[in-house]
Amino acid sequence: MNLKFGTGGLRATMGPGPDHMNLETIQEATLGVAAYAKEQSGNPSAALAYDSRNHSEEFAREAARVLAMQGCKAYIYPKLMPTPTLSFAVRHLKTTVGIVVTASHNPREYNGYKVYGSDGCQVTNEAADRIQQHIWAADKSQARGGKTFEEYVEDGQIVLIDEKTLKAFLAAIIRKRTKKELTSGLKVVYTPLYGAGLIPVTSILKYIGIKDLQIVTEQAKPNGDFPTCPYPNPESLDALKIGLEWCEKTGADLLIATDPDSDRLGVVAKKGDKYERLNGNEVGILLLEYILRCRKAAGTLPEHPVTVRTIVSTSMVDRIAEAYGVEVIQTLTGFKWIGEQIGKLEQAGEEDRYVFGFEESCGYLIGSYVRDKDAVGAAMMFCEMADTYKAEGKTVWDALDDLYAKYGHYETTLKTYEFNGAEADKRMAQIREGLNSPEGMKFGGSKVVRYKDYKDGVDGLPASNVLQMWMEDGSEAVIRPSGTEPKIKVYTEKLV
Repeated sequence: MNLKFGTGGLRATMGPGPDHMNLETIQEATLGVAAYAKEQSGNPSAALAYDSRNHSEEFAREAARVLAMQGCKAYIYPKLMPTPTLSFAVRHLKTTVGIVVTASHNPREYNGYKVYGSDGCQVTNEAADRIQQHIWAADKSQARGGKTFEEYVEDGQIVLIDEKTLKAFLAAIIRKRTKKELTSGLKVVYTPLYGAGLIPVTSILKYIGIKDLQIVTEQAKPNGDFPTCPYPNPESLDALKIGLEWCEKTGADLLIATDPDSDRLGVVAKKGDKYERLNGNEVGILLLEYILRCRKAAGTLPEHPVTVRTIVSTSMVDRIAEAYGVEVIQTLTGFKWIGEQIGKLEQAGEEDRYVFGFEESCGYLIGSYVRDKDAVGAAMMFCEMADTYKAEGKTVWDALDDLYAKYGHYETTLKTYEFNGAEADKRMAQIREGLNSPEGMKFGGSKVVRYKDYKDGVDGLPASNVLQMWMEDGSEAVIRPSGTEPKIKVYTEKLV
């Protein structure tokens, strides 16, 4: 296998050969994970889940079979499930590791393989390096032969995860509600973008009282070909085109969308006579302020509350948090770092201090019940919030304007530059060389007055190929390569 195993596991196009996702690369990766799990426990076990992509179920079942061959008990969801349910299952079933087969929002040609530790977080750099060493050392023949998946199920070495685990996951989300009854008659259109979100998202929205819920039927049934949205990303308006047509037809207040593994949430809301998409930062600050305000009013806000954001997410979070006496923890990009912070709070016996965390790429977590972003919980909370505002005669856009009036209007942009293969890394190296010491240089027409280079680690954060700059005009920029695709991303923010 030529694919490198990192903190995001594996992600590549599907096809034959050592550079692609296929049964052989799944086998090799799983031999490495099994060896790692045996190092961690004398009674190793794993939880597994998969999304709607082509071959995801096949890959997940093969991973479970190889784990069983290697003496690692495997618990696997019998049908496709959102990524956050895997994070939940690891902790709920107390397994040594977790595996989810997904390529998240990548194009249809991709699939992936993410590994989680016993804390329900994606593995750290150290753990990923150790798994990589085991993969290199593995004898590939050890994955061949043995019993079938069904025979291991009969033996009890593979266990099908029952409905109780999913119900426990949904119950954990429901406990985060801030009110018991919806009253506005909110109209919602939902699209799972052919993914795993259909059952859990619709179940929870109906439970909280969304009576006018329309499902985009063209995109409801799982389909790894994603026929109407080759790039099934809820951040992309192209992927939401059919959902918007449903909004126009039904007069809905909201369109909500989840990606194929249902960990990212996209939102479009009615604004006057039109529908406009809220970006990830806008959804994040709306949810943060709503949760803090409601919990403060109810007396359920902890004594020393904590919110977590990534360094590329809007700094407007800091202003809102300050108003409510909330500590803000910043992390590198990637939800595993937010999960890590929740884990540190848990180790200190302070898990309940966590109230909300998000990253600008449409990832949100409304509680500590999992250690990864969760679009199911975010969908519930956003609909509850929208119902509250509608009952007051407001839209979510009106609520956003209220926040800007109170805290200042933080305008954010994201520009993405795509490359082929490893070219992104080469271009990033060239950019970094040109900006080796950017102070005094101009960026976006304004002089750089301060910068942070994360290549050796800054502010207690791990080393990362990220450059952050502050300009004379008050603007801020972050430059980083994507962790999942051959892209360079440039984030900017300015108080306007």
